[in-house]
Amino acid sequence: MFTLEEINNALKEVKTGADFPAFAAKLRSMGVKRNDVYVMNGMAIYFGSGDETIESAPVYENLLIAAQSDPASFQDSLKAHQIGETDFFTFCRQAADAGVEKWIIDLTEGATRYLDMSGNEVFVEKIPF
Repeated sequence: MFTLEEINNALKEVKTGADFPAFAAKLRSMGVKRNDVYVMNGMAIYFGSGDETIESAPVYENLLIAAQSDPASFQDSLKAHQIGETDFFTFCRQAADAGVEKWIIDLTEGATRYLDMSGNEVFVEKIPF
């Protein structure tokens, strides 16, 4: 079973989206199967192989999520974040502006799904472990 302390220690090594694949690999090695991140406040839920879940506290003040998603704008923001041009909060603010409510990191499938307020996929990407 993984702990929030272990997850937070791994998170300390994440500065930009460029660090995400290594973080995802660490989560997977801890036994995390899925991670849901809520753009509104940065709160995350980590799911294990059984019924175990751990929920983190909100990371920042609430953001307003745009009612209409903008996949092209979101993908531009994601690309910039993945090459290290933005920090986590900047990326989350841009995701909110593009109508992304949350993302689901499926560590079994090896993919991240970015969803709008209605649960529709805005973008799906493979995780390069």
